[in-house]
Amino acid sequence: MMRRLLLLRHAKSAYPQGVADIDRPLNGRGREAAPLMGAYIARESLVPDHVMVSPARRTQETWAALRAELPETPMETVPSIYEAPAARILDAIRSAPAEAATLLVIGHNPGLGDLALRLIGEGPKDLQKALREKFPTAALAVFAFDAEGWEDITAGAGRLLRFVRPRQLAADMDDD
Repeated sequence: MMRRLLLLRHAKSAYPQGVADIDRPLNGRGREAAPLMGAYIARESLVPDHVMVSPARRTQETWAALRAELPETPMETVPSIYEAPAARILDAIRSAPAEAATLLVIGHNPGLGDLALRLIGEGPKDLQKALREKFPTAALAVFAFDAEGWEDITAGAGRLLRFVRPRQLAADMDDD
């Protein structure tokens, strides 16, 4: 069975004084970028069957903005994704519902970017290079796996299909 994994870093967040890291909100740029990514996911037929989101305010706000652009999708808040290294995020992915063919995970760097790099087995060299250089806020990496279940996902087994940054989408909109 083909499994599709979408890794989305939360949109750009603010750093208000006296606010705990987990409570940081999106800033203006983040509030603009998140719906762009949601519209892209819908337009490109990448709509997830299940969504896992870190409990941090900025990831929850990113999901809220994306959700407005997508059909109704089951979502779960997964505390282990917050400030997690790549291995812990992969553990969460492996626990995803078997019936979900497409999974979206909204999380944080450096763990999310590290995981994306570890998952690459093949894919266009230009996308791999861009991903290695930087996994910016609100960027989306899309992988395909030939796996029976999510528990079968392993490092080096993913085919990187897309790596999209909000800056690219904003530029595309300017071209219209």
